[in-house]
Amino acid sequence: MRIKEHPVLGIPEKGKAVSFYFDGDIFSGYEEEPIAAALRAAGVLVHRHTSRRNEPRGIFCAIGRCTDCVMIVDGEPNVRTCITPLKEGMRVQTQYGVSAVPEGGDANGTL
Repeated sequence: MRIKEHPVLGIPEKGKAVSFYFDGDIFSGYEEEPIAAALRAAGVLVHRHTSRRNEPRGIFCAIGRCTDCVMIVDGEPNVRTCITPLKEGMRVQTQYGVSAVPEGGDANGTL
């Protein structure tokens, strides 16, 4: 699910392959690519759930202007994953409102 060649930008350069954690599972991506790009390549489309109606959100603007892609990264909530570079060993979590735990549930999303 990665762009292999872009009609304007050409062939994207990749950093070294790295491992990171997403909701406790090990994933792989390329160093310095946006976290959101690594998740998208792995098929992850939902980054957070809204606090009022628990609606899923993912990449929208992809330039850091909106907050649809915010996630908890290394314990810090509200990190814009579309502009935050991936590093080896990062811990990325789905965000529920402003936390890693859905209201009335646990960190695994169980209600």
